[in-house]
Amino acid sequence: MAEVKPVGVGTIKKGSYVLMDGEACKIVDLQVSKPGKHGHAKVRMTAVGLLDDKKRVCVMPAHDNIDVPIIEKRNAQILSVSQNTANVMDSETFEIMDMEIPDELKESCKEGTIVLYWDVMGKKVMKQIKGEQS
Repeated sequence: MAEVKPVGVGTIKKGSYVLMDGEACKIVDLQVSKPGKHGHAKVRMTAVGLLDDKKRVCVMPAHDNIDVPIIEKRNAQILSVSQNTANVMDSETFEIMDMEIPDELKESCKEGTIVLYWDVMGKKVMKQIKGEQS
């Protein structure tokens, strides 16, 4: 399965996800300039990396294509927690993996908790606590 798909720059909206410098990013600001006498409309995108929180700026013609990462959102159950890492099992595939716990989720990560994680271009990132296992 492809991890990215090409999309027209002119169709991108604020809040969309794009690939900049090989990193998956979320668009936080979008400015479109009008076409000149002989030119094309330009799009200035400001985006923040999903995995590294770095700010990136890119200017492209509106008729060009840009790669958009395909983000899989999945659920997993925490099997064990040790320091900054949780051992989790995917709720559908039963795949077991280690995942780093983000600072904002450290308090609520316990054994048996269900978490939402994103699979972004092969990197798995814990995003949200869904609740306790029933």
